[in-house]
Amino acid sequence: MRQWLAPPQPAGPTGAALAAMVQRLGEPGFVPGLLQAMAPLLPAASWSVYRTGRRCKPTLFMSASLGVPDTTQDCWWAYLSGPYRRDSTWGRPLEVEVPTAPLTQLCHVTAQELEGEHRARVYDAHGMAERVSVVDHEADGSVFAVNFYRHQHQPPFRDQHLGGFEAVAPVLLALARKHIQLSQGATPASAVPGAAPALQAPLGHAATSSLPALRARLLRTSDQLTDRELDVCARLLQGMTHEGIASDLGLGVPTVKTYRNRAFARLGIHFRNELFARVLGG
Repeated sequence: MRQWLAPPQPAGPTGAALAAMVQRLGEPGFVPGLLQAMAPLLPAASWSVYRTGRRCKPTLFMSASLGVPDTTQDCWWAYLSGPYRRDSTWGRPLEVEVPTAPLTQLCHVTAQELEGEHRARVYDAHGMAERVSVVDHEADGSVFAVNFYRHQHQPPFRDQHLGGFEAVAPVLLALARKHIQLSQGATPASAVPGAAPALQAPLGHAATSSLPALRARLLRTSDQLTDRELDVCARLLQGMTHEGIASDLGLGVPTVKTYRNRAFARLGIHFRNELFARVLGG
């Protein structure tokens, strides 16, 4: 039999970072505290966890910033206003189903490598310069991504930063999924392939993301919207595509676009991101 004393702190910056993350798991301090815990390995100014893809409802689960104003939710709405449909930074087109087993992948991209709209609306508009992500490619073609962002005031990530991130990337994925489950009281991920029960509503935004709540907010914005216009706009605010809305409501895509156009005319707007700003910006 052997006995010995454990060290007061985990060995090295990786062990210390993991210990700090696990200690906050399931608590309100987990989301803002994770950036501080990661700083010795990867000095990022913001981070986010989301799921996106053509066959799912894009969902932001958590996000925070460190040392800069927190514009992560503004970045998310800008991403949903168009760039997410053409995002090619995940290694494969999002509309292509993955018939094989789910794949975990690391991604590293600078703002200069992004196509024009994506770079302008999301990165340049919010001072972001670089992103490193660990991504689960799921069987329906969607991605579950844990992302860290360097902002323009920071020096570029170095090889040692990317190496430190790589060392903890699988644990970050597991911690993010578990934190979502603990915070929402969701069914364990092992119960359903692809962890779908844990990926239904944004962390901290479950109430405002429900269709009745979104319809209520739309009505407060304008009481002139018809029921069908409310149906369509509420689903637009959830990040659904026109095709998804049509399927959900049993309508044709041209009919969905007609209701959208009528609603936008009543609201005095022209684009989806204006709808986000008008209804969810306050």
